[in-house]
Amino acid sequence: MTAGQLKTMNTELWQSIGAIADNETLMKRLTRYAKKLAKEKEDTLLTRDEFFARLDKAEQDIADGKGTTFNNLEDMNAWLDAL
Repeated sequence: MTAGQLKTMNTELWQSIGAIADNETLMKRLTRYAKKLAKEKEDTLLTRDEFFARLDKAEQDIADGKGTTFNNLEDMNAWLDAL
C-alpha cells in the first residue's frame, strides 16, 4: 500500500468516525470491532526467535534453489499483492 493510499484510508476512517460520533450505540460497536482488529494484529506478530527462524529457512530455501525470481517489477508486485 502506498503512502497516498494509506492517507486516503485514514481520511475516510476519520470521516466515518465523525459521522457516527454522536451515536453511543454505534461508537460502542466500533470500539469493540477496533479492539477485535487490534487483537488479530497482535496474534500475527512474530517473536524475535520466530522471525529469525523464518529468515534462516528463507536463506536455506534460496540456497536450495527454491527462491522466487521475477523478470520485472510488475510481476513482483503482482506476486506481493497475491500474498
